[in-house]
Amino acid sequence: MTVEERTPSSLRSRGASLAPASAQRTLLDAQPLAREFPAALTAAGLWPLRPVGLQVLQLNLGKVCNQACRHCHVDAGPDRRESMSRETMEACLRLVERWRVPTVDLTGGAPEMNPHFRWLVERCRALGAHVMDRCNLTILETAPHRDLPEFFARHGVEVVCSLPHYRAPSTDRQRGDGVYERSIAALQRLNALGYGDGA
Repeated sequence: MTVEERTPSSLRSRGASLAPASAQRTLLDAQPLAREFPAALTAAGLWPLRPVGLQVLQLNLGKVCNQACRHCHVDAGPDRRESMSRETMEACLRLVERWRVPTVDLTGGAPEMNPHFRWLVERCRALGAHVMDRCNLTILETAPHRDLPEFFARHGVEVVCSLPHYRAPSTDRQRGDGVYERSIAALQRLNALGYGDGA
């Protein structure tokens, strides 16, 4: 049995009442707030908000993931199929080029599972953008993605790693059996390429 098979499935596949975004918004809208967002900003002297320039473009490349963490805010998982199309990526790249966006932040799901991930990274770098990849680590231990650490190093990608806890039982309880061990193995491979050396 693989880690993915021992990991909980997404809300959608479980038929949970909170699976639709509309149900989540309804629940959130019904919660009483001490004060509304504009009032909080006014009290802090920050209202009205004013644009200061685009520094980071974060792109969610889809809900496909090799894990299905119970705490996932986008309900990603192995059973999800939603992925950003290459056409949408091309529109994003036009924006990066036009506005000279300095940083492109790639997230998901596991953004690396989007079939156009590597192409997008290469195009962003060719446009001079710094690329961040929000990585769950275990994806780097799967057969199709084992060479990603070298790909990241070659293209100067900043890897923002996700590890819920420094102890195996807590991590595995959140993300599935064996996740901690695979995550540490992936971190060691990244370390061997110079990631995390403080330079």
